[in-house]
Amino acid sequence: MEGKKILIVDDEKNIRNVISEYAKFDGFLTYEAEDGMKAVEMCRSEDFDLIIMDIMMPRLDGYSAVREIRKTKQIPVIMLSARGEEYDKLFGFELGVDDYVTKPFSPKELLARIRAVIKRSGSSEKADKKEVLKFEGLEIDMTGREVIVDGKPAALTPKEYDLLFYLVRSQGIALSREKLLEEVWGYDFFGDDRTVDTHIKMLRNSLGEYRKFIITLRGMGYKFDAGKQ
Repeated sequence: MEGKKILIVDDEKNIRNVISEYAKFDGFLTYEAEDGMKAVEMCRSEDFDLIIMDIMMPRLDGYSAVREIRKTKQIPVIMLSARGEEYDKLFGFELGVDDYVTKPFSPKELLARIRAVIKRSGSSEKADKKEVLKFEGLEIDMTGREVIVDGKPAALTPKEYDLLFYLVRSQGIALSREKLLEEVWGYDFFGDDRTVDTHIKMLRNSLGEYRKFIITLRGMGYKFDAGKQ
């Protein structure tokens, strides 16, 4: 992770300082913005490997800032918020946010999540051989991170892509919610397997009739199975 650039966006200077101190100690290069407007401006002129974005900020809130940044750049985002309601998390995930951390948080846990998100983002960029899989009218470009449903591109969030690709690569294998959290999110979600169910629901909605390939295993988890349809 040495030399990776992180943009820390929070209107509270103390929080920016704490995150920056821990991140620098871990080898990251840190940059700071005190509000969403400044973050958008910085992303127009700089490239970052990850953004840590607070939600409630003056001038431009975190959700609006992410939406604006995503118009031109697909930078991984971890959202910070003092609010932990499920609605807030769902809204963030639908915007394509990679992770969501509720204040107060452990700096060491946040660093673990930062490393996991950057690792996943980096590994997805290393593919050098085009790999396209087809299941009836569902076409999955594993290399280009594109999903086509009946000839039309599906608008999936980054996490939906990660989840679908892992399910497809494990085709026919029963996967527990815990296994999906470990492999797709990259760290222990402390048993909050509703996150998996929520993203499975979002993914199924994105796949239309091909949602049928994602099989629910009651009391356990899910599997991708196109062979028995």
